[in-house]
Amino acid sequence: MSSRARKGRTATRRSPVRRRTRRPVRRRRTDDRLIGLLVAVVLVLALVVAVVNWLLAHWWVLVVIGALAVPAGGGWLHLRQRRAQWEAVRAQGLRYGLAQLDALHHSRFEDAVRDLMRRDGCQDAVRVGGGGDLGADVKATDPYGRRWVIQCKHRRNGLAGSAVGTPDLQVLNGTARQVHGADVAVIVTNGRVTAPAVAFAKQQRLHVVDRRTLGVWASGSRPLWELLRAVPPPREPTAFS
Repeated sequence: MSSRARKGRTATRRSPVRRRTRRPVRRRRTDDRLIGLLVAVVLVLALVVAVVNWLLAHWWVLVVIGALAVPAGGGWLHLRQRRAQWEAVRAQGLRYGLAQLDALHHSRFEDAVRDLMRRDGCQDAVRVGGGGDLGADVKATDPYGRRWVIQCKHRRNGLAGSAVGTPDLQVLNGTARQVHGADVAVIVTNGRVTAPAVAFAKQQRLHVVDRRTLGVWASGSRPLWELLRAVPPPREPTAFS
């Protein structure tokens, strides 16, 4: 038999031995991990048992902790109630001047419109403006059950900024009722609105809050539905009806 044939047989005989030597190493690593995990669990359980036994032996510590926790919890609840009361008072007395609204970032302008709706009693008012909002920046339900969908158009330069035109109202008209289920569709701006846009709004039963109406609404205490014409009747009888 040639030397090459002998080497080939030797190689084929050794290869299974090499494969078998790798498997025990992996098993040992797995076993070591399991052993380590069991040891950790045992240590945690032992620590828990030790703590419980210590507390049972020193029961007065639990009494002290309970005595301290009761006034601390009561103080926290009282503080939370005071904050809620203060937020309610602040919301009822919320006022904005037009100069304040002009200075806001467009996203903060949407927040201001949301807060004004909350002031008027729309507790679920939420800002939804952003990418893909489909023409809705603020949504709210008034105390009469009517669903409001508001699109905000903020102009940094106020009246000197670009006017809100018919295309803006077309977007609102195409999504407010069909997509968002609005009873009242409104566009709010601190700037100007073109005459064709106003005419289009009347034709499509949309509501326009221009700079003048916004100033009255934001600086006063009357809800928006009292400042707009031809608002739909209440959807359902309420205490306000």
